[in-house]
Amino acid sequence: MQHNKQYIIMNIKIKTSEGDIIVRLFDETPKHRDNFIKLVKEGFYNGTLFHRVIKDFMIQGGDPDSKGAPMDKNLGSGGPDYTIPAEFSMQKCFHKRGALCAARLGDDVNPTQESSGSQFYIVWGKCYSSNELKQIERQLNMQQEQKVFQSLLKSHRDETMELRRNRDHERLLELHEQLINEAKSYCKQHTLTFSAQQIKTYSTIGGTPFLDNQYTVFGEVVEGLDVVERIQQAKTNRNDRPINDISMTMEII
Repeated sequence: MQHNKQYIIMNIKIKTSEGDIIVRLFDETPKHRDNFIKLVKEGFYNGTLFHRVIKDFMIQGGDPDSKGAPMDKNLGSGGPDYTIPAEFSMQKCFHKRGALCAARLGDDVNPTQESSGSQFYIVWGKCYSSNELKQIERQLNMQQEQKVFQSLLKSHRDETMELRRNRDHERLLELHEQLINEAKSYCKQHTLTFSAQQIKTYSTIGGTPFLDNQYTVFGEVVEGLDVVERIQQAKTNRNDRPINDISMTMEII
């Protein structure tokens, strides 16, 4: 998906059976913004469902397979035949209540954390204490260190395989220790910290701070947060799909 410079800041109206939600798209995430606008213009989302709803967490939609789907159909894997590179801007675009974010496959099969071509979620979340936020910061930095280490390990794959073939366990251990130290050094210079605005927002308004720097945030709700609240309270089945379908259409306003 190439960045199309003709797009300008636009709001999107998500019309649902529970009411309307208006979202603003961020300039800081142009690939996600332009892709979302493209799909809205194509009518891609019209007739799709909020197929995954978890109370006090988020509401998720954007799976084209959800159109007219029977209640027993497994949803959540549909979408166009492409992904979108991650666009993280942790202190500007974060997981506050009402954030519009891109869903994606897990790190085990998607180590670069690329986003789904169409699926998205809107955050509800909860409020966090300062101590809880400090703990989440530590977790985010541990995750970053592991991610950097795995990337370094991948870049030394041929050397690692050669050492294993030669059963050079001593050198293999030295290499691993070297990469661990490199990862620690990098992360020490790129420590993830919540800004004063994030701390205030997560403490008073709420959100899902543990998803920051993990999933791309590309917009926010500017009207209709009460609709998001109603949807996240919907009764669901064991697959987190609302018992009564909540469908949507979208338009640019």
